[in-house]
Amino acid sequence: MTSNSISTPSGPRDSRRHTPKVDMSGLYQRAIREAFIKLDPRHAIQNPVMFVVWLGTIVTALLTFDPNLFGTVPDTGKQRLLNGLITLILFFTVVFANFAEAIAEGRGKAQADALRSTRSDTTARKLLPDGSIQQVNSTELRRGDQVKIVAGDMIPADGEVVQGIASVDESAITGESAPVLKQPGTDIASSVTGGTRILSDELVIRVTSDPGQGFIDRMIALVEGASRSKTPNEIALTVLLAVLTLVFLIVVSTVPPLANFVGAPTTIAIMVALLVALIPTTIGGLLSAIGIAGMDRVAQFNVIATSGRAVEACGDINTLVLDKTGTITLGNRLADEFIPVNGHSLEDVAAISLAASVFDETPEGRSIVALAEQLGASATFDSQKAEGVEFSARTRMSGTNLPDGGEVRKGAVDSIKGFVRSRSVSVGDSRSGSIPTDLDAAYEHVSKLGGTPLAVCKDNDIYGVIYLKDIVKPGLRERFDQLRRMGVKTIMLTGDNRITASVIAQEAGVDDFIAEATPEDKISVIRAEQAQGKLVAMTGDGTNDAPALAQANVGVAMNSGTQAAKEAANMVDLDSDPTKLIDLVTIGKQLLITRGALTTFSIANDIAKYFAIIPTIFAAAGIGALNIMRLKSPESAIISALIYNALIIPALIPLALKGVKFRPLTADQLLQRNILIYGVGGVIAPFIAIKLIDLIIPFS
Repeated sequence: MTSNSISTPSGPRDSRRHTPKVDMSGLYQRAIREAFIKLDPRHAIQNPVMFVVWLGTIVTALLTFDPNLFGTVPDTGKQRLLNGLITLILFFTVVFANFAEAIAEGRGKAQADALRSTRSDTTARKLLPDGSIQQVNSTELRRGDQVKIVAGDMIPADGEVVQGIASVDESAITGESAPVLKQPGTDIASSVTGGTRILSDELVIRVTSDPGQGFIDRMIALVEGASRSKTPNEIALTVLLAVLTLVFLIVVSTVPPLANFVGAPTTIAIMVALLVALIPTTIGGLLSAIGIAGMDRVAQFNVIATSGRAVEACGDINTLVLDKTGTITLGNRLADEFIPVNGHSLEDVAAISLAASVFDETPEGRSIVALAEQLGASATFDSQKAEGVEFSARTRMSGTNLPDGGEVRKGAVDSIKGFVRSRSVSVGDSRSGSIPTDLDAAYEHVSKLGGTPLAVCKDNDIYGVIYLKDIVKPGLRERFDQLRRMGVKTIMLTGDNRITASVIAQEAGVDDFIAEATPEDKISVIRAEQAQGKLVAMTGDGTNDAPALAQANVGVAMNSGTQAAKEAANMVDLDSDPTKLIDLVTIGKQLLITRGALTTFSIANDIAKYFAIIPTIFAAAGIGALNIMRLKSPESAIISALIYNALIIPALIPLALKGVKFRPLTADQLLQRNILIYGVGGVIAPFIAIKLIDLIIPFS
């Protein structure tokens, strides 16, 4: 047995962005300016909770100038001071909420500025119909135009290579310094991106995007938030917070009659303060920042998403549909062994395998040629007069039509059997036209090893089996176990036979697999899962993947893939790493977990603020037992609660931007954890903080 050496990666690849560092200087100054600009009522009204605080600030400001505006109050001087303090605290509550959103947007805008620095107008060599070249500005190029690019040129627009082979520097987009080989006619190496640079030779590309609609333009729109729209969950939570605000408004409106009844009258300013303290201002102020930060984390992983809806959908995914090759296995299956059948020798199999692969430029084809040459095989025909037969998903075969009329093929065992039967004629050889009895044994042997068996034949004579070795990527089983604990089902799709597929599936730890899958099977699997009410995600890079990517709830196309795949998907991975889909599920779930945790914390805060303010109001009527926190006075309680209410927003900005640490738990486990940490913690923290503030401030 002869084997080729197969290299495996030393560890998981860091998929974080390696693009030029974003200049973060001045980020906080810009965010502070934006926070005050966002005080514009046209912006404020977009957040119902904070708009109530904004209106409350206006009301208490008016009462600061005239405490008797809505009725006579005793001790006007003290009341004016209290109203002024309430106004100041409410004002900064709104500013802090705007600052949280502005700091999240600011990080995206800083990244967008860095991306804009990589984009510039260039002169392009446009090919005219008569074959001549016209020098034009890159902004004048339109979809369908053909452009010639030579070594040293910047690629002027997104496109597909139609002629030539060249290495391209894509570090401005992916951050990877190693050049990428680009050539026509392949799903994985024909797509080029505007703003990258050609390093060698020359290419002719067909432009696939109009000005302003290129890849970098879409990335800029993504990271700076220009194309961000609220997701369904974010809209639903906004509606819930608005309803809670209305509920607390009704509750607060019942307090003055009760207070008057027990002889502890209140003022409008105090009622405004009570309302602001009770409504969920914490999550209301951080909600936009959480969503923007989720988009930012996706961008940091070198993924461009069409909208926040796609990012959030990752967190709700129930099923992952994954290709085997390149996703679960390392991708480049290499020839490891030739197994003769039908009485042929090892040398015969090597010679026929080489003949079937001379036109196969894939890594698999080249490895077959290399292994055959190691065994001493060489081409015995004029390759200039031979004709290559490309692999197709329909025939599942490839090969060579020889100059003497012979047909050499390699491919899936069942496909080769069908090919041999279709060409079965009597040529005086007992082996010809029949299926060797030892073929199935060789097929099962390779399959049980987890490899891919390819049968090889000439005309109607099967010579043997090629063992293509697959290696499962390290660490995948653990990651699939994490997904399983989160309730996410994994399905592997492969064109391999069922035995090979089952071995790889078991080794990788996926939940299910579909063997001998065709492009149509991908759509069928996705639709079957969606019919059960599940959300499905999948990856793809080829034109034949486009329908399935469009059908999936989350479709992730590879940057190295075809333009059709990119347009059908709602995410594009700039690193072209199919396993990135697992990271995206983690980011999506972290986004939902962070939003849920801070919502729990915000609502739990209301309990402590309730016990801080309500009892002290009625304590003025002599019901001192209600003041369980022993706060100095109703005024001190109100000021302390409002100060805490304002300061907790900037205090939680780092958590909102970074996200709650992700743990692979089930929904029930996550709920229990949220209640324990952010629910109980959200009740205890305000009690302690408000009491400390009450002891510090001189107001009594």
